[in-house]
Amino acid sequence: MAHLNVNPTRMELTRLKKQLSTASRGYKLLKDKQDELMRQFILLIRKNNVLRKEVEAALHQSMQDFVLANASIDERFIEELFVLPAEKITLDMVEKNIMSVKVPSMSFDYDERLGEAPLDYGYLNSNEQLDRAIDRFTEVLPKLLELTEIEKTCQLLSGEIEKTRRRVNALEYMTIPQLEETIYSIQMKLEENERAEVTRLIKVKNMGSTT
Repeated sequence: MAHLNVNPTRMELTRLKKQLSTASRGYKLLKDKQDELMRQFILLIRKNNVLRKEVEAALHQSMQDFVLANASIDERFIEELFVLPAEKITLDMVEKNIMSVKVPSMSFDYDERLGEAPLDYGYLNSNEQLDRAIDRFTEVLPKLLELTEIEKTCQLLSGEIEKTRRRVNALEYMTIPQLEETIYSIQMKLEENERAEVTRLIKVKNMGSTT
């Protein structure tokens, strides 16, 4: 790797040593941040995988019941049933900090008693499959909302991990080695100049003694 194009002076040597010290400290801090981000990310991914399987299984069962209900109930009744929402859900979102990454913390406000009477309709027009489908859709709602928060957090952490990884690699494989090589080169040049100066002084002294 080519060293930096600087003058081989003691002032430059001092400046580069300070720069190397700063880069080394920055590398350690970024590496620690990268490791902690990865730890947090892996924990969330594991939680996300478990939760996603639960949500997908519940939604799959709900859709199966809904398809069966749709095949045996007047389609116009089902359309009227779902044309207006039975419950309002409000979303409050604030930001929390994970290793300098701002991630969403979502708070969903809805009536938790919704599962007891999710929709107001006559049972004569309904059937077991439709009732079960609505119950399952209602029960899975909190997990679905939680899954939304976790997946968004994973997405943001993933982007920060990649950005931090590039900075760590740039310091480890380019900036720090380049500074170290430049410092070594300047030190060698200064030592060479010192030896040349000592040799010159000895020659001048010898010339003075012979006269």
